[in-house]
Amino acid sequence: MTTWTIAPEPYDSPVAAALWRAYYTEVSDRWYLLHEGRRTDPAELEREIAATTGAELAPPTGQLLVGRYDGEPAGSAGVRLLDPDTAELTRVFVAGRLRGRGGAALLVGAAEQAALGLGARRLVLDTRGDLTEARALYARLGYTETGPHNDEAYAEHWFRKELVVS
Repeated sequence: MTTWTIAPEPYDSPVAAALWRAYYTEVSDRWYLLHEGRRTDPAELEREIAATTGAELAPPTGQLLVGRYDGEPAGSAGVRLLDPDTAELTRVFVAGRLRGRGGAALLVGAAEQAALGLGARRLVLDTRGDLTEARALYARLGYTETGPHNDEAYAEHWFRKELVVS
């Protein structure tokens, strides 16, 4: 039986870097294809990947989680504290070939537990309008759409969930 396992991962590990590259390439290409009919310029892709290290996902105020499917790195989710009660959910990603196997919900659930472990009582996130699968996932998992909590350039939808200590 093939199963998912989820565990903390250093934000600067080779596994985390490979998943960040896959995530960023996919969402960047998707945006450019939708808006400009082209893929991301390779030089821009390299600049943006290098500029966003993920250091905010390091303990004690953050956590990066990696999901492995049958032992192979296949997805990620991160949380970082914005204030003592609020954490942001970020970098939720599952490799395309493994979507539809429950990994995203497991990653988000693990991220919720990690946020509670950091002391947060709520999670917030932002996403784009074209990422309809992500918006559907968050709604299915109990996140409610809210007004903006940041001014990120590509954010078009903001969500929030009050966390329950179990």
